[in-house]
This record gives sequence, C-alpha cells and structure tokens, in this order.
Amino acid sequence: MWVWPLNASARITRLPVEMTRVFVAAGGNIDPARRLPQALAGMRAAFGELSVSLCYANAAFGFEGDDFHNLVVAFDTALPLAEVLAQLHAIEEACGRERLAAKWAARAMDLDVLLFGDCVGEFPGASLPRPDLLRRAYMLGPLADLAPTLLHPTLGVSIAELWADYDKTSWQPRVVPLA
Repeated sequence: MWVWPLNASARITRLPVEMTRVFVAAGGNIDPARRLPQALAGMRAAFGELSVSLCYANAAFGFEGDDFHNLVVAFDTALPLAEVLAQLHAIEEACGRERLAAKWAARAMDLDVLLFGDCVGEFPGASLPRPDLLRRAYMLGPLADLAPTLLHPTLGVSIAELWADYDKTSWQPRVVPLA
C-alpha cells in the first residue's frame, strides 16, 4: 500500500467543478399562484440560486381550460442531466403533477428543460435544445426576458433575435406577479 506523505508545507487544492447553465420552462394552470412559488422553492432547494423571468398568464394551448402561468428559470449546476431531470420530476410531483395525465390537459406543474449548457441531441428523457422552444411563445418569450444575449446552441443566433423574429400575433399574455 502506498501512502502519500503529507506535511505542513503540502497544499491540497480543489479541482474546479464544471458548472452547466440550465434553463427550465415552468408552468401550470391548476392553482398556479400557489404552485409556481412552490416549484421555485423546490428548485432553489435542489439547485441553489435561481434567475427567474417575468411570469406570464396566457390561454391554454392545445385544449380549452384555465389560463396557464408560465416563466423560465435559470440555474447553474454540476449535476448531470439525468439527475436534474429526476429532481425536476420530483418537484413536479410535489406540486401535484400526475405523470400519466393526458398530454394536452390541465397541469398542476410542468417543468421542461429548454437548454442544458450547449448540449445538443437526444438524451434519456430530453431532446436538447427542446424542439418546441422555437414554436412556443410561452417558452421563448420568457427565455428572451431572462437571457437575451444567449446563443441558441444549434442556430448560433441570440434568443433576443429569435424572439424578435417570432410571430407574436396569437400570443396575448399578461404579466402576473408571483406570490
């Protein structure tokens, strides 16, 4: 057995941990004034400091129902994508999300990873960047609020430019305060 000698003059240095910037769309239309702050608290507990966009209320997409409240959250993490997804699913469930509910139906909480650093491709549980990011105003708009200069990892265009070119005629949101 080899033992490395350690003396008073030896210095132990900590290797830097590589952090990844993650952007997550958060939204729901079942008691969103209570559940969005609950989801944000869960994300703070799991991931630390958050940056949060404005919160927008907009009509349900894909079905008739109460307005959704949507926002985008950013945080830095050293966790792998699979662990981030597991944490987000646990937060959704704590907020009342039923995982087997119909796709186009009312939601207690929906947390979707939009971007995970500059990762591109198909991963277990996620396609990155999220394919519908460029088709959903309730994702792209809040992301543009939060990170306008961020470059889309496959297009090489800023989020602000993508948002400026987006046809917003069908998106009629109103800003709502978070409790």
